[in-house]
Amino acid sequence: MKKKDISSRRDFLKIAAIGTAALGLGSVSNVFASSSDPAIKESIPSFGFENEEPTGNQSVMGLACEPLDKVRIAIIGIGMRGSEAVERLLQIEGVQLTVLCDLVPDFVKKANQKIQEAGHPAAAIYTGIDDWMKICEREDVDLVYNCTPWDLHTPIAVYAMKHGKHAAIEVPAAISIEECWQLVNTSEETRRHCMMLENCCYDFFELATLNMARQGVFGEILHAEGAYIHDLREWKFLELKDGGYYNHWRLEFSKKHNGNLYPTHGLGPIAQIMGINRGDRFDYLTSMSTKQAGISLYAAQKFGPDSPEAHQTYLLGDMNTTLIRTVNGRTLKIQHDTTSPRPYDRIHLISGTKGMARKYPQQAIALEPSSERFMKPEELDALLQKYEHPLARQIGEKARLVGGHGGMDYIMDYRLIYCLRKGLPLDQDVYDAAAWSSIVYLSEKSVTDKSNSVRVPDFTRGAWVSAAPWPVVEIE
Repeated sequence: MKKKDISSRRDFLKIAAIGTAALGLGSVSNVFASSSDPAIKESIPSFGFENEEPTGNQSVMGLACEPLDKVRIAIIGIGMRGSEAVERLLQIEGVQLTVLCDLVPDFVKKANQKIQEAGHPAAAIYTGIDDWMKICEREDVDLVYNCTPWDLHTPIAVYAMKHGKHAAIEVPAAISIEECWQLVNTSEETRRHCMMLENCCYDFFELATLNMARQGVFGEILHAEGAYIHDLREWKFLELKDGGYYNHWRLEFSKKHNGNLYPTHGLGPIAQIMGINRGDRFDYLTSMSTKQAGISLYAAQKFGPDSPEAHQTYLLGDMNTTLIRTVNGRTLKIQHDTTSPRPYDRIHLISGTKGMARKYPQQAIALEPSSERFMKPEELDALLQKYEHPLARQIGEKARLVGGHGGMDYIMDYRLIYCLRKGLPLDQDVYDAAAWSSIVYLSEKSVTDKSNSVRVPDFTRGAWVSAAPWPVVEIE
């Protein structure tokens, strides 16, 4: 192996080790830069505005790369999301799963069995703690599909792009402003795609409202709302063998951070509809959290009032509400709550000068001249059928059969592979990954500063002004 490769690995491991030391964790897979730790906080740019200056790199807005006849994929992280990705990708033409990686050997073994049962050659397997670097260096990988814990999303994506690979990252793509800029700068330097796998952009109602928005049904959209309200109290404490998170990494974030830790499920679809980074962009935000109560109450009930779990300090407020204002004077409200006894809810509310739509708790649309009431069921069904998105019409039936959150995961994967094989720009680019993910850090910064407003960096460095909003795409 070349010395420069070893040096590069050591640099990455050195960065990761900082987070490990801060948390007292023994695994690089659980590293994250805790903004509540003063030593780490000093090393992370507060806003990242200095990075808005031109670098000399060409923008990757609308980036189109060489077509790939076959997309050779390495999946890193074969837990809940990774194992499901294996099953979906096997259903898509032009895919070859060449590498699987996870720290739990049994996960890799079961995934490899599925690959072979589908009639494909067995994938190479890796189970070492830093094997993701070796994978990124392989010659038989075109796309690194990253389903690891949040702390490894950016390091793996950056290393993959630097070794000529496209990167697909589970959400959020980054957990600090520094990491957001690392993704942007590396994609621009290497001319490689970096897509955050925001599956909710491909859900059927979200796609329909996107089509309606592009057709002017809602008029000028001035406000939108999204959320991730999902009771995860049980999941955070579950052991890995019972389906929980590796080393309880999600619970660790609840101990160390207070903000919107998971903004993109609610934010991504409405940001695309509003043309964020393409004709408009986030300007500034303000964020506020309730006190923490839900995790402690759950821990006391499950483990006993005198248990270590019940006496643990958890920083994450039960409900976080973040308000974002755009440069063009529009607003977005994003909420996060993973500890309250509430039904699942992403809200998905669109409000314009001609009407509105909302997905939860049930699909509802109101339009002028009858905007004082919601449409009757038969009216709503007719409207949704009229504005059914081409992707839903073309592959929606198979998507529902393959599954993945009702089919939206399959549509996302299908469209990603389709664009790579056709040499087309991706539906979500690195600027989306950075802007949407930046809310993680910026919301916490606002919360800790008594909800004072915080400016959002322009990750496009001005390219948003002339960029066209994401169109209503189709497949051949």
